[in-house]
Amino acid sequence: MDRRRLLLLAAGGVLGAAVGRGTAELVADREGGAWPVALPAAATPQQPPGTSPPPSGVVDRLPGTGSRLALTIDDGVSSAVVAAFAELAADTGLRLTFFPNGCYRSWSDNARALRPLVDSGQVALGNHTWSHADLRTLDDAAVAEDIGRNRRFLADTFGAGETPFFRPPYGSRDERVDRIAADCGHPTVAMWEGTLGDHRVLGAEELMAAARRWFAAQCIVIGHANHDTVTTVLDQLVELIEERALETVTLADVWAAPR
Repeated sequence: MDRRRLLLLAAGGVLGAAVGRGTAELVADREGGAWPVALPAAATPQQPPGTSPPPSGVVDRLPGTGSRLALTIDDGVSSAVVAAFAELAADTGLRLTFFPNGCYRSWSDNARALRPLVDSGQVALGNHTWSHADLRTLDDAAVAEDIGRNRRFLADTFGAGETPFFRPPYGSRDERVDRIAADCGHPTVAMWEGTLGDHRVLGAEELMAAARRWFAAQCIVIGHANHDTVTTVLDQLVELIEERALETVTLADVWAAPR
């Protein structure tokens, strides 16, 4: 039995059929990106019990107690890194929330692989703007256009329905930006507590040190699909998730709009 098979069996044992529970304690920065384990690929994702409506305002960790870990992946500069996350999710059942910038071709390049994961709910999407501009430097009309253009891109590319989640580039936000995002259909400003620090180029050990610090229960962790380092430590990240008995969830697993 090869190592990947062992990891998948371990993932199923640790996370079982739990699609949404809790994760960790952490602080803030702007980074992240990991390879946690969740349900085996063959399992049918189900909306976990106890989901609540998406809040209006800022969230930076998961509510309550438990063993959930919300891995959120931003940007998408590298098509190869986006592809690696898509393959990981398909192979292991990992639940992820992506915050794409539509200006990067990586999302269109990988739409065919990602679309079934979005359709099943295993991957959730949030709006990170089209161009990754610092929204506080733009006027109201430009902020609305950058958010609206990305909203249309997510719908056209992934058939994404309404997503309440908005993440401002660089974490740069104020009451005005939050209000415009809400007016565009994204009332929940999804910040973070923990980060992998991979918004910049860093070494594998540095990335793993960040993961060891921030992979904890009820934590929202930020990562980026920008640089290759994360793809070299995926097995180690999986092992860390397993070792800590954490369960990956999407933000939509935790906060779901009423149907």
